[in-house]
Amino acid sequence: MAYLPLLVEIVGWTGAVLVLIGFALVSAGRIEARGALFQWLNLLGAAGFVVNSGWHGAVPSFVLNIIWCAIAAVALLRLRLG
Repeated sequence: MAYLPLLVEIVGWTGAVLVLIGFALVSAGRIEARGALFQWLNLLGAAGFVVNSGWHGAVPSFVLNIIWCAIAAVALLRLRLG
């Protein structure tokens, strides 16, 4: 399992990229903040941060990103239910 620390870093950086892509696209007016793509980018990005911050014991970041995931999940559920 010597590869696990590297995998955790890759997951964390991927999460960061996804959140930044979502923010950049909304800021540029390319996607809607209430749209599914933005919410998926936030959900997956925050999940990457959960893995990384949990691994590193960064409790405030871990809790923040669990809440971030929950917000995105609720938004996606509302979009699906119409």
